[in-house]
Amino acid sequence: MYTSSQLKSDWPIRPAVATDIWPIRRLVLSAKLDPTQLRWQQFWVVEREAKILACGQLRSFTACQELGSLVVTPAWRQQGLGTALAQHLIQQATQPLYVECLGARLAAFYQHLGFMPLNGSELPIALQRKFGISRAIARILRLPLYQMQWPSSKTQQPPNPSSSPAFS
Repeated sequence: MYTSSQLKSDWPIRPAVATDIWPIRRLVLSAKLDPTQLRWQQFWVVEREAKILACGQLRSFTACQELGSLVVTPAWRQQGLGTALAQHLIQQATQPLYVECLGARLAAFYQHLGFMPLNGSELPIALQRKFGISRAIARILRLPLYQMQWPSSKTQQPPNPSSSPAFS
């Protein structure tokens, strides 16, 4: 079990277990995120007193991974849970890491963590179709979609979250 130094010790980050799938689904649906392709085996959760406060997943594709479904329960936002969980997922990544999100606020959150904006031509083949569909839908519905990549160099560390305002 992983405990981030940013979180209180009674808020552990742990791999999800099978019984977490329904709380994860509720969180994802409450955030109006895509509820398909939710596999509990890919999730990590933050819990307190046996209640899941946040979740996020690392989806694996051929030669890359996607950080997705990062959600913090509304009552627990702005306390560093999302930042700590995202940083943990970044550390768990074993391949080039990508994320897509809606809205400037979420894009700023991920940029604050060190993700860099990209265009569709920079995507690995495994994500071109998935992210291309999202981009087409966002264009039709005029939604502010951002697609980003974690810097490929493992030596580059994310900025220190305590030096700028928290977005989580």
